[in-house]
Amino acid sequence: MTHRTAALLAWSLWALSMALTALSLILLILNSSHPEVPVYTFWAENVLFSVGYSSVGAVIVPRLPPENRIGWLFCAIGFLWAVIHFIGEYAIYTLLAAPGSLPAGELASWIYSWLWVPSLGLLVFLSLLFPNGRLPSARWRWFARLSALLTLVGMVLAAFSPGQIILGLPAIRNPLGIEGLPNAYKPVQALMLILIAVSVASLLMRRLYARGVERQQTKWFTYTAAVASSGAILDYIISEPLELVWLGRVGHALVLIGLAGMPISMGIAITRYRLYEIDTLINRTLVYGSLTAILAVVYFGGIIVLQRFFVVLTGQQSTLAVVASTLLIAALFTPLRRRIQSFIDRRFYRGKYDARKILEAFSATLRDEMDLDAVSDDLLAVVRDTMQPAHVSLWLRPETARKGEQTD
Repeated sequence: MTHRTAALLAWSLWALSMALTALSLILLILNSSHPEVPVYTFWAENVLFSVGYSSVGAVIVPRLPPENRIGWLFCAIGFLWAVIHFIGEYAIYTLLAAPGSLPAGELASWIYSWLWVPSLGLLVFLSLLFPNGRLPSARWRWFARLSALLTLVGMVLAAFSPGQIILGLPAIRNPLGIEGLPNAYKPVQALMLILIAVSVASLLMRRLYARGVERQQTKWFTYTAAVASSGAILDYIISEPLELVWLGRVGHALVLIGLAGMPISMGIAITRYRLYEIDTLINRTLVYGSLTAILAVVYFGGIIVLQRFFVVLTGQQSTLAVVASTLLIAALFTPLRRRIQSFIDRRFYRGKYDARKILEAFSATLRDEMDLDAVSDDLLAVVRDTMQPAHVSLWLRPETARKGEQTD
């Protein structure tokens, strides 16, 4: 297949995915106009997956050699999630919102009942083949074959599982479910999540042994996975037991940001576009994430303490507590940011931090030093300490007489 044909097919799949996503959102609006009809559970995730993976696939397929199939995995994942979203919304509309208004509602619900399984299976293979289109090592072939077999088994179990389709369509029953069999949706979902977790672990192991460009490529995925994982921890592990609704919303937002960023970060890693900017991005995330968390604690803690203080003094609450807390975090912002930046540089970027300190000290010395030999020695020491070359030497061009001047 030529690059031109591959690009045409990839962009055609992208256009089809975008059309299905647009139709899905229209059906979502129509379904939402019926308060008694449950909303499709995973509509936001499906939109992010279909748009993100389809777009990245269309961009990278023409840029990769024909033997590298990872671009087609992106296209297939985006297309399948677009189809899943569309048939899910379609089934809700024709079976619940406006019964009988459109044909083949039960067929759509049955296809939905098992199509999500191979979609998750493709994510397993994408993690295994990222970033170069090859398995981490030959030892992972058995896992790839086992994943394909378990995905096929999961499809069959989900296709004939009786009862409600509890993953996304809880109010609709599987029309081809075989009574007497157990409802297998949750076990199949757990199985696929385990396979995805193992494949992501293979990517992390690949990162441990990677060097140079491949290490930077895997770092992009690790960053977005960390964002999504942090959001999941806030949403499902911390906020639910403590009944903190606002924290759950923050966590869910982080999950969506991480899911949206995964195909984008993987596309950047594969195309190597601005590959080395990931270090700056991680640094800024650590600094401003920590800064935001500390200032939020100070702000809300200050409000609680000051409100109690005003209640004790005046017997009622006062808006001065909010004003004082706002002024406090405004005053703390700059010095706290500098301290956090310095701590993170020392803790996580020690080499760059030491190099910067050495250069700052050399600049101060250069302003006061007049001896050329001493400056040369200091310059050699700076180059040796910061860049650590195998050999370093300094050559100074000898002074020559200016044109037209007489030399003695």
